[in-house]
Formats: sequence, C-alpha cells, structure tokens
Amino acid sequence: MVELAVTYSAADIHFNVQALIDGFWGLTIEGLAYGSIYALVAVGYTLVYGVLRLINFAHSEVFMLGMFGQYIGLLVLGFTPAGDAYSEGMVMTVLYLLVAGLFGMAVSGSAAVGLEFVAYRPLRRRNAKPLAFLISAIGMSFILQEVVHYLLPRVPVDPQLGGASAQPAITLVNPVEQFSIFGSPVTNVTLVVIIAALVLGIGTDTFVNNTRLGRGIRSVAQDSDAALLMGVSRDRVIMVTFLIGGLLAGAAALLYTLRFPTAIIYSGGFLLGIKAFSAAVLGGIGNVRGALLGGLILGVVENYGAALLGNQWKDVVSFVLLILVLMFRPTGILGEKLGKARV
Repeated sequence: MVELAVTYSAADIHFNVQALIDGFWGLTIEGLAYGSIYALVAVGYTLVYGVLRLINFAHSEVFMLGMFGQYIGLLVLGFTPAGDAYSEGMVMTVLYLLVAGLFGMAVSGSAAVGLEFVAYRPLRRRNAKPLAFLISAIGMSFILQEVVHYLLPRVPVDPQLGGASAQPAITLVNPVEQFSIFGSPVTNVTLVVIIAALVLGIGTDTFVNNTRLGRGIRSVAQDSDAALLMGVSRDRVIMVTFLIGGLLAGAAALLYTLRFPTAIIYSGGFLLGIKAFSAAVLGGIGNVRGALLGGLILGVVENYGAALLGNQWKDVVSFVLLILVLMFRPTGILGEKLGKARV
C-alpha cells in the first residue's frame, strides 16, 4: 500500500510556475554550467559520428576514467580527501587544478585511443556491419565500468578507491560568489566551468575548421575513399578524432568534479553520457557547433523543467525536449556539418 502511494506521488505532476519565475536567472546560470559540461562531452560523440558514422556509447566511460585519473593523480601528489576546501593560496590551487586536469585528460585521451584500437579498428578492417560496431560500443561501456569497479579497490594508492559508493570528496575550490545577475549569485566555480568549456569548445571548432589536420578530419568525414586517394591517412585521422574527444572528456571530468566533488564513482559517467549524446543529437550530430549549442540548451531547459515540474522530472524533460526537436527537425537544430552538408 505504501509503495502505491509513493508511486502515485512521484507520478503526480504539479506545475510550479512561480518557482520558475522566481528562480529564472539562478536556474539559467546553473543550467549554463551543467550545459557546458554536457557540451564538451557531446563534442566527442559528434566528432566520432561525423568521421565514422559510429555512436561511441563507451564515451561515457572515457569521461568516467578521466574523473578517476584526476583523482588518482592528486592522491599521488599527496592531496588527500578532506571535508574542507584546499586553502593554500591561488597559485597552488591553480597548480593543482592544472595537474588534476592533465592527469584526467591523459587518462581519458589514452582510454579513447585504446578503445578505438581494441574495439573498433579490428571491425573496420573486417568491413563489419554497423550493428557490430554498436554492439561493441555497448559492450565496451559495460566492460570498462566493471573493470574499474573491480580493480580500483585493489589500487595501492588509496584503499578507499572503488567500491559501490562515490569516492571521498577532494575539494580544490570552494564556491565563492563573485557577482550577481538580477540577484542570482555567480560563483567562481561557475565562471571557471562556463569559461573553460567555451574556450575548449571554440578551440576545437577552430582546430577542425582551420588546420591541416582538421581538414583531414573533414575530408575523411565527407568521403574516406577519396581522402585516402589524396594521401590522407584514415587510421591517423580516426585516432586523432578519438584523442580529441577523449581529451575533452577529461577536461569535462575536471569541471564536473569541481561542481560535484563527491560524484566520482565507477558508474558516474552513464547518465551524463546519455545526456551528452542527447545534446549532440539535439544540436545536430556531426556538427561541433551544434554539440556546443545542444549542450547549453539542454542544461538550461532541464533546470527550468526541474523547477516547473519537480526535480524528479529533470531527466524526463531533457529527453522530451530531444524528441520534440527531432519531430520537427530530424537533423537537429544546426544539422550535420562534417559529412554531406558538412564543411
């Protein structure tokens, strides 16, 4: 009887318009921070799809490995979990942030390249059907989760690593209000997340559109056989594509744990990865700018939905938005760009 009551309560939708109006600017700011992280992870999905026509569902685990990479890197340097934020001055804080970011990006970048080499390259060489790639991607997602779940408690760095619960928090930056927008505070952490994500996202778009290697990526995306005849190494381009996606996922992992220091867990990339993939599709999968735009929109709209309908409907709002956009624009908001209609 109790279970029925709980089910009914969760399913009973109440539109709290006043909460949305009152918290509009705060919800927008927080949504942009969430969306910035979605956008960075979404770029990895969109690049791989643009080049290989492959949905790399294991990319969420590349993000997860980036979180553990930065965590272990800091532990190796002697930065132990504590309840209070690190307070040894700005210079040392920035140094630790850079070290954490480099460790996370190195781990996630290596994982992405290794994933391509182990799971996808053999299938390509055998001209496997798209379904084989999809099954391989889903399988590698679960394998990476369970390998991390099994191995981390045995890592000598810290006996608390791994297990079924999140790791003890490592808090490098304590959120401090810098200014307010219409009464809604903007913290230093929010600023770092949004600015860093935009710089990395715009930098990636510039790299793809204005460098020689970027032209190679676009040529393989448009016609891999013609690119091969023109002297472009398809394997090299694909490896670089996975590497870029992995590095961005590692950077996103650092930004994510800045906001959620206790969120590092072996299954921590699963839901975020699904939302990032949704952001890539929303913006137009295969389009770097579309992934960035889709991530920002998704982060903001799901925050609005949580205020309007209740936090339990936050994830539902994200996917309903995706369905509604695809009903009227199947190629996403900005459409494709790396392939046929791609640059």
